[in-house]
Amino acid sequence: MEASVAERWAAVQERIARAARRAGRDPAEVTVVAVTKTVPPERIVEAYACGLRVFGENRVEEAEEKIPQVHARLGSEAHIHWHLVGHLQRRKARRALGLFEVIHSVDSLPLAEKLSRLAVESGRVVEILLECNVSGEATKYGFPLHCWEEDPSQREAFMEAVARILDLPGLRVSGLMTVAPMASDPETVRPVFRRLRALRDFLAKRFPRASWAHLSMGMTDDFEVAIEEGATMIRLGRAIFGERPAR
Repeated sequence: MEASVAERWAAVQERIARAARRAGRDPAEVTVVAVTKTVPPERIVEAYACGLRVFGENRVEEAEEKIPQVHARLGSEAHIHWHLVGHLQRRKARRALGLFEVIHSVDSLPLAEKLSRLAVESGRVVEILLECNVSGEATKYGFPLHCWEEDPSQREAFMEAVARILDLPGLRVSGLMTVAPMASDPETVRPVFRRLRALRDFLAKRFPRASWAHLSMGMTDDFEVAIEEGATMIRLGRAIFGERPAR
């Protein structure tokens, strides 16, 4: 029989604790974002009953349909937090701000500028992470930073963009996000996580007025290595909800 959400969540918590201990970290430093792509509302409610409180969606359209259904089931007293963890097109920025507390995938200055304008219009401050492509994969979104340490032009182009984003009203930059390459051995992507952490440390010295508290990195196949390398947010779908149905 397939494991329940409760059983999967218990196993995930134990794996997080072991990984954190190996790195000399407190497991409480790691926030699990339960990724609910294709997951029906009743399964999200089941996860909420197990103690999960932060949920991530990949697509604005799916979130618009699903989030109201989840809230209707949980009631107005529920404390549930929604993060956007997938790519965001500028034309969907207004809709995203109506749904999500945190946007992990700000991958360009123009997108940040659009979010800033909309946030100011709505009178709120939006927490964002800057998505960084530190692996160099052509299929990945994010600021191109696969050789930021060796290439001064790549590094300084990003620093200029960061400086401008930090000056935008209505936004609170709180860290970085990356998506590592798929790999059968998670050890092979450890350098990707290490590179993002080094970039975060560099930014913290260059721009100390921002918090740079978060590293959103690590998913079902590699989250333990990500935790060992400093992840503060891990994005887990299959580890909690099981295999997604075939398309």
